[in-house]
Amino acid sequence: MVSTLELAANAVMTVSIVLAGRNNVHSWWLGVVGCSMFALLFYGVNLYADVALQLFFIITCLLGWWRWLRGDSGGQLPIRRVRRAVLLGMSAVALLATLGYGLLLQAYTNAYAPFIDSAVLAFSIVAQLLLMGRRIESWPFWLLVNSISVPLYLSRGLQLTALLYAAYWVNALISWWFWHRQMTSQKQLA
Repeated sequence: MVSTLELAANAVMTVSIVLAGRNNVHSWWLGVVGCSMFALLFYGVNLYADVALQLFFIITCLLGWWRWLRGDSGGQLPIRRVRRAVLLGMSAVALLATLGYGLLLQAYTNAYAPFIDSAVLAFSIVAQLLLMGRRIESWPFWLLVNSISVPLYLSRGLQLTALLYAAYWVNALISWWFWHRQMTSQKQLA
């Protein structure tokens, strides 16, 4: 049975995620609201890494909102690429964080699927940091996170959330293409 909280959290986050994919600054404040609701929802089903992730998202949504509004020296923050070495380093840290946090959850909590839950946490952090900086590589990371999240949420009885994360997977693919087009247009205007 879908709870009112699950329904509301997914509705708000769907709008936020679609707006992020369309490079719209209003994604950020909606993210604060949606992540607050998701923190409560995930706490209720013992997905503690996801609770921590939502708290991280609330902070980064506030920072992302400020950064996108402030822009790049007064102009709109452009969509850019991340250097390969930075991307590899971020990926390595995410893998180590997955292992470390998964071990902590396994040892000290009654967490369900601690390593899978930790992977969602670690790679979502990478994706969110890249999104805050309007880096195009955020979208492949969101594809990975959504691919892991769908079966995890299904296994906890969060069918609506799993369904929407499958839709977010499609949104991430479309957004990656959309941002690529926008980045190409920026280069032509420069």
